[in-house]
Amino acid sequence: MLSGAGLVLAAGPAQAAETAYKTECVPPAISGMDPVHGTTKVEIQAPAEAKVGDEVEVVWKTTQAASKNPDVLDLQENTVKPTGTIKVGGAQTADLAVEGERKNPPIKKGSPMVLSDMKGTLKLTAPGEITLTPDAYNINVSKPISTDTKCTPEEEVAKAATIKVVDAGPGGGLPTGVPTGLPTGLPTGLPTGGAAGGGDAGGSDSGGSDSGGSSGSGGSSGSGGGDSGGSTGGGGGRTDFKGKEVQIPYKCKTPIGDKEATSPVQIDAVKSGENFDLTVQFKKSVMDSPANIPADSVKPSMEVELGGADQGTVHVEGPTNKEPIKSGDPIEIPDLKGTYKPGADGKSTLSPGVLTVEALGTTTTCTPAKTEVSLELDTSAQPGGAAGGSGSGSGSGSAGGSAGGSSGGGLAETGASGDGALRALGLVAGTVILLGGAVFTFLPRRPAWGRRH
Repeated sequence: MLSGAGLVLAAGPAQAAETAYKTECVPPAISGMDPVHGTTKVEIQAPAEAKVGDEVEVVWKTTQAASKNPDVLDLQENTVKPTGTIKVGGAQTADLAVEGERKNPPIKKGSPMVLSDMKGTLKLTAPGEITLTPDAYNINVSKPISTDTKCTPEEEVAKAATIKVVDAGPGGGLPTGVPTGLPTGLPTGLPTGGAAGGGDAGGSDSGGSDSGGSSGSGGSSGSGGGDSGGSTGGGGGRTDFKGKEVQIPYKCKTPIGDKEATSPVQIDAVKSGENFDLTVQFKKSVMDSPANIPADSVKPSMEVELGGADQGTVHVEGPTNKEPIKSGDPIEIPDLKGTYKPGADGKSTLSPGVLTVEALGTTTTCTPAKTEVSLELDTSAQPGGAAGGSGSGSGSGSAGGSAGGSSGGGLAETGASGDGALRALGLVAGTVILLGGAVFTFLPRRPAWGRRH
């Protein structure tokens, strides 16, 4: 008690001074954003006078962050936590770590960033004048996953406060040798990732055999078929039908620009009565995870396009990722499954269609720039089945390549085409990109995501 009281009495009146300096802030690499250049304004609060041996509290108040929250994502209440470093100079030199609480009001898109006060405790070890100068700082956003933006000065920063430290001397202050029991510093950093743990999420990397059915029979006639012929099945007592692996170029609408990616996709079917259980496979991992991804945070789905005798779409979806995915581990897209109930007699084609991904509260929709038949089936119309077609059921006319044309006109309208972001069909990276850009309002050139693939 004597020691604690001595500390308070020994410190002189508090002082506060503000300094401003040019700052470069680097968003997470996963955001694809360029560094932001702005001005940081900081007020440092500390005692004007103190004695050697005192432990004094130093407060960093950010009166202006380098930029605003961008027009991408509203930040929730109590999700932003700053940490920083104050350079101690003069009679004593040190790097003082300061840390703020994860405490902020909701921050709307385009609004100024609000950072809590950062505090640290400095033990005074030498008499003389000690200067306090703000230096680098970090902004951590915790939801939906953890990301960090690192800010460093781009010029020499002026001191923001000075403490005059006097030597207590014999009988001049606190009793010597009395322990204060106060910490001498704070941790210098925060975890930069999201959920820990590893494991690849969902999905199989199964092969792409073209067994089953005669190849190339799906795109047989006349108009627009091109190279879209897939495997054919449905007759002769067979129940298991393998589709052809096709390369599908996707166009995705995102808040930070239009994105494009091509992915190998295969549609397989197993006959169940007169219906077909479908499995849509993405044949390989198209990217490594750009960040730690929590479990149960990503759910993909697709509208498989029907053509030939039948028309319409079939909804297929995959499970959420059961395990967290570590940063740098491959992202495996899980198999998407659903049931196709035919609506027409004849040869019906199945082609990859619109891909939708729900991830951590966002929805992303990607539409094929063009599609290609992966599988052709002999079908019999079922009550309540798909829309059916106007053809005779022979597979002629529109059977080959029309799956992407006749039914594709309205497909771009399904899902929330303006929400979220998809990075090379990595499924979750879009959400991470939103977070990576969620600290600063400067939206630079569109990142060339395709360079990594």
